[in-house]
Parts: sequence; C-alpha cells; structure tokens
Amino acid sequence: MIILHIETSTNVCSIAISEHGKCIFSKANFDGMSHASLLSVFISEAFDEIKKTSKVIDAIAVSSGPGSYTGLRIGVSTAKGLCFGLDIPLIAVSTLEVLTTSALSSVGISDKALFCPMIDARRMEVYDALYNSNGEIIREISADIIDDNSFQEYLSNNTLYFFGNGAEKCKSTLTHSNAYFIDNLNPLAENMIPLAEKAFLKKEFVDVAYFEPFYLKEFYTTAKKIE
Repeated sequence: MIILHIETSTNVCSIAISEHGKCIFSKANFDGMSHASLLSVFISEAFDEIKKTSKVIDAIAVSSGPGSYTGLRIGVSTAKGLCFGLDIPLIAVSTLEVLTTSALSSVGISDKALFCPMIDARRMEVYDALYNSNGEIIREISADIIDDNSFQEYLSNNTLYFFGNGAEKCKSTLTHSNAYFIDNLNPLAENMIPLAEKAFLKKEFVDVAYFEPFYLKEFYTTAKKIE
C-alpha cells in the first residue's frame, strides 16, 4: 500500500509518501502561501523517488479542510487530477484530525485529556472539534465564536488542549486553569498517514468527480457562540 498525501489547508504546503503506514518521503514549506508554485515541484520529487523503486502509487490522500479556500482548492484539484490520470482512488482526511494526530504525539496523554484543534477564520471565530485521548471525535466540527464562556462544560472536568492556527488568538480569552495551548502545531502531510491508511483499508474513498473540501468561506453563515 503506497499513498501520496497532500496537505495545503493552511499556509504550510506539505506532501508525503507512505508505504504500509511508514513515511518514506516527505517535503514541507513553512514560508507562506506558495502552494501554487511549490506543490507540483514537491510531487515531482516524490514521484522521482517512487520511480527508483519501480513501485506505483495506490491512492492519493488530501486534506479536506476546514481551511484556506486557496490552499484547499490547489491541493484538492491537484489530487483529483492525479487520481484521474493514474486511475486510483481519492481519500479525504479532515484537517482537524490531522492536527489532533500531531497533538496526541506531542503531549502526555491521560484519560481526562481532551483535544481541540482550531482553524482560524476571522475576529474571534474558529472552526473546531473535540477529540478524546484515543483520537475519537466527541464533538463534531463546528464554526464557533470564542468568548469567556466557551468550552466551560468541558473545562470544568477535563484538561483541554487547544492548538492549530486559530488557537493563538484565543489564549487571552480561554484562561481556565484546565486550558492548555500547544504552540506551533501545523497540519502536515506525514501526520495524515495513519488516518489515510485506515481509510484505505476500509475502502472509504470519495468521489473524485464530485468531492469538494470544507472551505472557510462557509463559516460566515454558520458561526455561533459555544457554551
């Protein structure tokens, strides 16, 4: 099982190739929105590595958002084109799940810990979700306006970790003693690997022709306060 992973949901552009769940190639750029110029170069380098082994790509995995309209459009359109050209399936992986996979590997885990990935929208608005220490979702993705009362029902009984590019602006608002922030955590293609592999084994593929990612522009009609 060889999968090409593409992550372009934020200002970081990254790709990775995995073989049977192990990362065998990765490339990332953290310098800003250069996806249009860098993604094709990264993928070309990845394919050159694959050609050396006479192996072939079995599927493409792409970050499905929520995230930047421009970044996701570039990543998803590239993934679709590759799937059509190579006649292989497409796997969609939630950006928030990718972030949570990174967080789970970076902190000490306890049964009382919850994890809240945040993608920035505007003002005090974010896309977020909640996961437990097993990486299982306990509150679905939602668009929220963060204030002093946000997440109180979870913070009262749990350690709650916040991370992602929407978390930084929430530090001065989410000041509960059980609120912790993980800095400089970005969604990266190599952290998509366990999620994409699981989907591949279950044959959880998306329709290449009709799949659309979760763009941030949808936020403006769905945001709400979270208690």
